[in-house]
Amino acid sequence: MNCCVTDMRNKEVINTKSGCRLGFVGDVEIDTCSGKLVSIIIFGKYKCMGVLGKEDDIKICWEDIQVIGNDTILVCVDESSCHCNGAKGKKGIFENLFRSL
Repeated sequence: MNCCVTDMRNKEVINTKSGCRLGFVGDVEIDTCSGKLVSIIIFGKYKCMGVLGKEDDIKICWEDIQVIGNDTILVCVDESSCHCNGAKGKKGIFENLFRSL
């Protein structure tokens, strides 16, 4: 199966270790000398419509990609790279503000 870079942007990336959705491919990194795909990059989600910045981008190496399907890309990455929605330890905006009181 051949795939264009524009087709990659429409694919959702899922972590097989935790089952969480990481997001959609935002960019790819290519080695210009060999012409091989080095990694895919998932842009971080914006916090509060961009007013509070955004989360870190997730860079996934080619070796961590397990399957590239028609709609999804399955990857196997550590839990520290995974920013799942509703993950444990994720706190609300005001939780740390009132904790010290």
